[in-house]
Amino acid sequence: MFVGSVCGKAEQAVNFWTSVFREAKVDAILRFGKGEEPDKEGTLKYAAFSLLGQEFGAMDSAYEHSFAFNEAISFILHCDTQEEIDYYWKKLSAVPEAEQCGWLKDKFGLSWQIVPTAMDEMMRKGSKEQIMRVTEAFLIMKKFDIESLKQAYKGSA
Repeated sequence: MFVGSVCGKAEQAVNFWTSVFREAKVDAILRFGKGEEPDKEGTLKYAAFSLLGQEFGAMDSAYEHSFAFNEAISFILHCDTQEEIDYYWKKLSAVPEAEQCGWLKDKFGLSWQIVPTAMDEMMRKGSKEQIMRVTEAFLIMKKFDIESLKQAYKGSA
């Protein structure tokens, strides 16, 4: 729900996100009409869309809310290659000071985790020492570097 400083930007966000992802589509748009104040006519009452086969909903609300986007919710993107990580990072990252350990924030304040699939396997199958080395390596990274993580896993970093 787009509230507070991002209220009225839901459609812009949906259009942006569906432009970033190759497998994306907008399934439905429902707009606020005249007389539905405090919501502005034409803003999104509800939009249904999908990214990489996952369905999402987005809406604007001009009512007073005691919440906003924060790190309690983030979207996780598993990437097979460094090129994928670089692509999504370049497209989505808009708040450099929020970048840490593969996390970024987009221009709407939504948090994303851009995670190499290789790291999942390292953390699941590695020895205690390997997991510790990979963890120490990624804790100092902003955007993940797959080759550096692999070197840490091998113990040659």
